[in-house]
Order: sequence, then C-alpha cells, then structure tokens
Amino acid sequence: MKDVFAGVPWWVKWIAVPVIVIVVFGGLIGTLIGFLVGLLFKVLVAAALIAGVLYLVRRAKGSGSASRKDW
Repeated sequence: MKDVFAGVPWWVKWIAVPVIVIVVFGGLIGTLIGFLVGLLFKVLVAAALIAGVLYLVRRAKGSGSASRKDW
C-alpha cells in the first residue's frame, strides 16, 4: 500500500482520498449509522417498557388488598 501513495503529494493522501471514499460510500455509511441508532433506540424502548411492566406487577403484588393477592 505504501508503494501506491509513494509519489503523491500529501493532500492527495490526506484530503482527496478520504473525500472520494466518503462520497462513494457515504450512503452506505449513513445507512449503517442510521440502522445502529435505530436499533439502539428500539433496545432502550424495549428495556424501558419491560422495566415498567415489572414495576407495575411488583407494585400490584405488594399492595395489601385481598383481591390482588389471588394473582
């Protein structure tokens, strides 16, 4: 790989090549980042909903009314 960039100026290696890669693969990179953020959001929502259900069930079981002890 060093042979490919041996005779080129520094700006080609550090500016032109990254810009070309971002232009060519920018949509793919954006799609992957969007997918990961969406997946993380769904995991957090699921965890919050599960925690809420567990909280409500424990609260209902802990109350002293006779009708709820049958659960």
